[in-house]
Amino acid sequence: MIRFRVDEERCIQCGECALDCPASVIAMEEFPRMANEAGCIQCQHCLAVCPTAAVSILGKDPDASTELKGNLPDPAQLTTLIKGRRAVRRYQDQDLPPALIDELLEIACHAPTGVNARSVLFTVVKERAVLHRLREELITCLAQKQAAGELPKGRTGKYLNWVVGVWQQEGKDALFRGAPHLLITSAPADDPCPVQDNIIALATFQFIAHARGVGTVWDGICMMALAACPEVTAKFGIPANHILGYAMAFGAPAVEYHRTVQRGPALVNVVQW
Repeated sequence: MIRFRVDEERCIQCGECALDCPASVIAMEEFPRMANEAGCIQCQHCLAVCPTAAVSILGKDPDASTELKGNLPDPAQLTTLIKGRRAVRRYQDQDLPPALIDELLEIACHAPTGVNARSVLFTVVKERAVLHRLREELITCLAQKQAAGELPKGRTGKYLNWVVGVWQQEGKDALFRGAPHLLITSAPADDPCPVQDNIIALATFQFIAHARGVGTVWDGICMMALAACPEVTAKFGIPANHILGYAMAFGAPAVEYHRTVQRGPALVNVVQW
């Protein structure tokens, strides 16, 4: 149920909710009303745009939302976060508090999705002991495929052979870089934009994680290993109709970076019609 409600004592009849509705399903009469529940995409724009917190939808209390005015980040600090983000490949050998992981995921689920599909699934390893077992099973699988000559060819095969070699010879974890946790995003294949939704969700997770002092690394080698060992991937419990997005290892960093790097200029193509 959409449960569109308007507090008539608060409503100033500005019409912003009707004007801003992406699906054009709110009609403005004396007070706004829901004209087409079936067409509502549940984006909550109406709740967010109302200046007097008069609109409620989906049973949400507008007073429970955070006011944007005075609470947005300083642009300079946000710029520093973006420029100062580093891929972390050195981690402390300890689990993050489960409540912190849950908080990061709850924030990351606010990431935008195509047509407000909001069906990205966060598959997370919360305990390093579990990730250790996963690493052992993946490397065993890769080693068996290596011995049978069944690893992919080209650069992917080169990386996966390296993963097996450095683990067997040096005990070095090239799969997860010693991180205690792993996050994989997936989304239904029939969503409007499942690939893009998955990546946007991980990027959102990454920035709030770094803001909270949690290190992350986009784990392409893990993705290669999972593709090479589908029998292991199947144990994650990810629905069969989902497209895997990407993997991200994360945890408390064992390294501290002290300044931003210097990149650019940006590669820009200006359209001239």
